[in-house]
Formats: sequence, structure tokens, C-alpha cells
Amino acid sequence: MTDVSELIERALAGGEAAWERTGEASFSVTLPGSHKLKTTCNLFVGDHAVRVEAFVMRQPDENRERLWEWLLRRNAKMYGVAFAVDQVGDVYLVGRMALHAVTPEEIDRVLGAVLTYADESFDPMLEIGFGSAIRREWAWRVSRGEPLDNLKAFEHFVARTAD
Repeated sequence: MTDVSELIERALAGGEAAWERTGEASFSVTLPGSHKLKTTCNLFVGDHAVRVEAFVMRQPDENRERLWEWLLRRNAKMYGVAFAVDQVGDVYLVGRMALHAVTPEEIDRVLGAVLTYADESFDPMLEIGFGSAIRREWAWRVSRGEPLDNLKAFEHFVARTAD
């Protein structure tokens, strides 16, 4: 376990993402995105595997079953991690790497997968799980002349549902 923790530390130190050691055998890596601006990915070294876990989104307000179906379909195309929900319905990316498979290249590959899947999936997940709230917020801002800068990613969604 110590050798794998040291390998992970060296790999993270050589990368560009901010990270910290959160325990003797655990790490927290902050991955910057463009849709989901920040994804925190935790790595936990166990006796047989490294567990990978990253929070993606809180439980949806609506369309839970539709979102779960979307996540399951997405899982079929993913590498190293998969979407999962916890007991309250919050969405995570989770995965495991066997200790013998942990290399600097594999750590980079899995962290890249977490970043890609969290970032690419974030807007569609919000549209499915929070569509009504997005449309209400958009309408409220428009009615008051408020800026829409941080909602611009949903302009196509609001326009499509307004028709």
C-alpha cells in the first residue's frame, strides 16, 4: 500500500492539477473543467485496489428515472469509472484500479476520464434533473434585465422548450 501511495504522490506531483494528500493512503485532486468548473476526485488506496470517487451533481429535482436511464446508457461507453448514485440520489463517478495496474499513465488516464465525463455530462444532467428551475431562472432574469452569463450554456435548451 505504501509503494502505491508513493507512486500516486509522484504521479500527481508531476501533473498540472492541484492535489493534496488527505491521509496516509488517500488523495484529493481538483480537476478544472469548462462546464462543471471544478471536480474533486478522491483516490483511496486499499489492500487490493485504489478506489476512485468524484462528486458530480446533487440529487435531481425532477426526472430522476430519466436521469438514471441516461447515466446507465452513458456508463456503457466509459472507461475506468462509472456513474453511481448514493442513498439520497446524489450523482458520483466511481471506479477501482487493481493495485498492480496503478501506474502514472493509468492515474493520468483515469483522472482524465473523470474530468471528461463530469465536464461533458454536467450540462445535459442539469437539463434533465433541473430543467424547470433553469427555465424559471432564465425567465426571471430576462424579466428583470439581469445578466444571463452563467446560464448561456442553456440558451439552446430554454429556446427549445419555449417553442
